[in-house]
Amino acid sequence: MAKIIFGMNVSLDGYVDHEAFGPDATLFRHFIEQARGLTGSIYGRRLYEIMRYWDGDEWDQHDSSRTPELREFAAAWRHQRKWVVSSTLTSVGPNASLIEGDLEAAVRRLKNDVAGEIEVGGPVLARTLTELGLIDEYQLYMHPVVLGRGNPFFAAARPPLRFVSCDRIGESAVRLIYAPA
Repeated sequence: MAKIIFGMNVSLDGYVDHEAFGPDATLFRHFIEQARGLTGSIYGRRLYEIMRYWDGDEWDQHDSSRTPELREFAAAWRHQRKWVVSSTLTSVGPNASLIEGDLEAAVRRLKNDVAGEIEVGGPVLARTLTELGLIDEYQLYMHPVVLGRGNPFFAAARPPLRFVSCDRIGESAVRLIYAPA
């Protein structure tokens, strides 16, 4: 049975924004290893379209000092299975499947038929899966940044949670792990 995990970088005031702050080298290494260990990821359309960046080679055009780590992440992301929730897309890229129709039934099937950890990508999709009671664990990677705006990590009413653990990763991030109470 699969474990469904929602985890993202988050500001101290609870917002996610991949353009406002990012991981340091140690946290990026953590994300590489995490991506290698995942069975797959479930994405909403918008975040999937952002993450498709790793299917191409544009990432190789930027910071040449980070190319080995970027290459490792791209390889891990490309290798894992992806399920994309969308009512507007008609096709998805390599190693990806489109989820249309009954989201709850599709995710319950994944939980029952697939072993390992499946990551949920994006707070909007996580909100729906939270409301359906399908998320098994929340991982908040807290950064010392206050945004004051943006998409909140918890996009709807906060579910009752039980503290599981915490650890510091890198120079400034702390991962908080919670499970539904």
